[in-house]
Amino acid sequence: MSLKTRLIVMNFLQFAVWGAYLTSMSRYLGPAGMGSHIGIFYSVQGIVSIFMPALIGIIADRWVPAQKLLGICHILAAIFMISAGLYGLNSGTGVEFGYFFTLYTLSVAFYMPTLALSNSVAYTILERAGFDTVKAFPPIRVFGTVGFICSMWLVDILGYQTSSMQFIVSAVLGIVLGLYAFTLPNCPVTTDTQDKTLAQRLGLDAFKLFKQRRMALFFIFSMLLGVSLQITNGFANPFIASFEANPIYSDTFGVQHSNILISLSQISEAICILLIPFFLSRFGIKKVILIAMFAWVLRFGLFGLGNPGSGLWLLILSMLVYGVAFDFFNVSGSLFVDKETPHNIRASAQGMFMLMTNGIGATIGTLGAQWVVNQFTSWQDVVVNGQTKSLMIGNWQSVWLIFALYALVVTILFGILFKYKHKPASTEN
Repeated sequence: MSLKTRLIVMNFLQFAVWGAYLTSMSRYLGPAGMGSHIGIFYSVQGIVSIFMPALIGIIADRWVPAQKLLGICHILAAIFMISAGLYGLNSGTGVEFGYFFTLYTLSVAFYMPTLALSNSVAYTILERAGFDTVKAFPPIRVFGTVGFICSMWLVDILGYQTSSMQFIVSAVLGIVLGLYAFTLPNCPVTTDTQDKTLAQRLGLDAFKLFKQRRMALFFIFSMLLGVSLQITNGFANPFIASFEANPIYSDTFGVQHSNILISLSQISEAICILLIPFFLSRFGIKKVILIAMFAWVLRFGLFGLGNPGSGLWLLILSMLVYGVAFDFFNVSGSLFVDKETPHNIRASAQGMFMLMTNGIGATIGTLGAQWVVNQFTSWQDVVVNGQTKSLMIGNWQSVWLIFALYALVVTILFGILFKYKHKPASTEN
């Protein structure tokens, strides 16, 4: 098996683990009696990302080879996730929030660092093999999105969207990846033995990047844009499912297979990843991120205007722009950090990027989104085709337009404040 193929398998499994529950978890939480806690479940991914990626990055930089640490984290995450899934299955509608949430949180605490760690592993292996990461990584990373889509479809087709079986599917994939990671080429830790300060030994060198105005602004806007990242993951599925309360839409494909409809976002993501090298080399980091930010405006705005019937094309268009919104920022931002930071703090810097986006930003965004959603919607028992279902009913249009307005403000501010001169035909900024 070639080196690139091995990294493709790693990326496929990395995101398949996440895709098994990320977009459908909210559909399970409602019927299980935890619908009012959706925002908390999604925000905990951000909370653990505030410190875990940086901590794991420090360990990878200093003490444990990154590929081994990747395997350890996935196996630990899988153990807690399968425990949560089995508990949910055995408890039915009598799930105790505190117990289930604790198991879920422990799993997420070990999974979230692997997003940055898997990037670091791929970059290190590619560089040591003489590849240009900017050109070689995106075609590899695209298979991560393919993995995410495959697990989304699997959960949808098997009817696990409203069942805790989705967490068990995720755990099985995590165990497979955890074992596989130990077979990857070695990613050596830093061997520099010169005298270091305590801060340097702890890997806190990455915080020095804030002394550079451009890097400081980049991380700050990473946080502001990170606010948008988890909103549709947490609330798109309940939003689409809410149309089931209306007889006009109850039997439409989008309502019955919301996860498959949402997966168009990931299909778009897979395509857009391949466009990143071209856009980065031609337009540079600032314009690429501006494009991503405006795509978030469209993502939310189109949700607010669409429906699964005559407005299905608006929902589909929203799914398609998601690839630009997500990839052009996350992958390009990761490559930017990789190019702008010294080798000995690279894993820590990737951890910092994760902290600002999936950590602080996503936490604020998900909790804020939950507050907004609660102002306009509520969980209600609705009779659909003779069956009582728990659906999130309310004024969803106002919800999505508020999110769109926020994204527009961030886009304008970034365009004004982030100063950058792009060198044509170069991806080094």
